Amino acid sequence: QVQLVETGGGSVQAGDSLTLSCVVSGAIDSTDYMGWFRQAPGKEREGVAAASPYGDSTYYADSLKGRFTISKDNAKNTLYLQMNNLEPDDSAIYYCAAGYRGPHALRTSSYRYWGQGTQVTVSS
Repeated sequence: QVQLVETGGGSVQAGDSLTLSCVVSGAIDSTDYMGWFRQAPGKEREGVAAASPYGDSTYYADSLKGRFTISKDNAKNTLYLQMNNLEPDDSAIYYCAAGYRGPHALRTSSYRYWGQGTQVTVSS
């Protein structure tokens, strides 16, 4: 059974930083594309960032303007998302995704497995 557990969310002020972590366990190849997605109330889940199997290639939503950084530690089966200069519009539930099946790393349909999510709330 594949399990993804996200941690690191919380309530912060605009301009603050947070680092999310996602630990993957079970019968899955963690050395594969993985991604972070988010879903705000009343909106569709959207791709935030994705990393190639060994983290040497990364992909980001255009709207993030370089504020977020994704990284992987395959030895620890962990995916990270460093979020800097947070804005109220970044408030959402953040989900980790694995089990990549293509074709696009920032599309929800490209992943088989999802975590339960971690809430990020940014106040102005």
